[in-house]
Amino acid sequence: MKKAFSRKNLWENLPPWIKGSIGRVAGMVPPEFLLGKNYRQWARIVGESDRWTADQVREYQLKQLRDILQLAYDKSPYYRDSFAAAGVDPKLPGGFAELQKLPLIDKQVINHHADELLTVAKDTPGIDYVSTGGSSGEPLRFLIGADRSAIEFAHLASSWFRVGYRLSIPQAVFRGQVVADDNSGLRHFYDPLLRRHQYSNFHMDDDSIARYLKHISGLGPCYLQIYPSSLNMLIRYLNRKGVEPPKNIKGLLMGSENVYEDDRREAEALFGVRYYSWYGHSEKLVLAAECEHSNLYHVFPTYGYCELVDEQGTVITTPGKSGEIVGTGFINRVMPFIRYRTGDYATYQGNHCERCGRQQLLLSDIRGHRTQEMLVTKVGSLIPWTAVNVHDDTFDDVQQFQFSQTEIGRATLKVVPVGALDTDKLEKDVAARLQGQLDFDIEIVDEIKLTARGKAVFVDQQIDTDKIMIEG
Repeated sequence: MKKAFSRKNLWENLPPWIKGSIGRVAGMVPPEFLLGKNYRQWARIVGESDRWTADQVREYQLKQLRDILQLAYDKSPYYRDSFAAAGVDPKLPGGFAELQKLPLIDKQVINHHADELLTVAKDTPGIDYVSTGGSSGEPLRFLIGADRSAIEFAHLASSWFRVGYRLSIPQAVFRGQVVADDNSGLRHFYDPLLRRHQYSNFHMDDDSIARYLKHISGLGPCYLQIYPSSLNMLIRYLNRKGVEPPKNIKGLLMGSENVYEDDRREAEALFGVRYYSWYGHSEKLVLAAECEHSNLYHVFPTYGYCELVDEQGTVITTPGKSGEIVGTGFINRVMPFIRYRTGDYATYQGNHCERCGRQQLLLSDIRGHRTQEMLVTKVGSLIPWTAVNVHDDTFDDVQQFQFSQTEIGRATLKVVPVGALDTDKLEKDVAARLQGQLDFDIEIVDEIKLTARGKAVFVDQQIDTDKIMIEG
């Protein structure tokens, strides 16, 4: 399917030389006007929602749910049959409780019933085709309106504003973009529309990192938007070389990968700025971000309706209890996702932040696709890979590492060394952390491939850990 001619797609497909020419003019225009009317409208709505009362939040979300359910009922054969079987009126006369009568859906439902889920013809103008990377199995494939980018960016930018970012401030970005060499041989490209300096996190050898950091130090005040795994590689470089990070970086904007508190503390201590994270996904159902004063994730009520469910599918309302994130999106009106199981997990912490005052669903410990981060011990229990991701000198001489496991109780630790690597010390240090729970060998490799989106996979897990968790 051809990409729709949305503002975002048109811009991304322009040749670099045209973007450069536009950039000389764009620098004189306020960014919010370059981003368009749809962005400005949503930026206003999102900003207002931060001050809504609990009743206003419920009223807005119930209206949006009724709208999307009515659309699905009227236009989608799959949902019409599903609502009838569950005895659910799309007008939700029973409120949020009636929504919970609908069955949960998952990736298999979307992939196998795609045509029946559509509310418009698949060749309708203004539609994009999306396929996720499928790093944890079968890719997810769906259709979505081409106008969603302005809505999403209005939410994202609003969250970054909480830590001092403004649209006029440059960003240094390491987020999976394919970046070619510029005239100087540096893998760098400047996007004048969003004031973004994009660098290649597919090329993170010492020489490249040194050039990236030197270039960033000349940008003036800026924010670093980066995958957590890529930031860890920068940190290992800085520690290995004994050099200071650029002083002009005003904040670390982290998304799209799991965030671990040890990593947060180390980064904040080294850079001396806030490590700020958000949660989202390709399906555009739930978007959550930290606030000015707290590391709890605040779920945007204007983006979608979020539920946290336990293993029986019951909605969790007890603080401290964990479950799977289930989302009903407000943005995608082409192929609605209603009560969709994301495969991501979090802990429920309430509906009101005492520190910032927002009346929003609060989550902590968000973890995506747990099969990519768990190791299986000799006795069949699970331990997170972070058990060996120690913040000492264990991995100082390692550029990348990854566990690969196909057998219970045994794994291979693949490492890409930087210079001379003392494998005996590495084996001793990692074994001390594992305490005999897992046998492993070390394999020196030239490269550990990132996903197509530039993300790191720390455990290439071929064992069904979900089955192990269910069977205890």
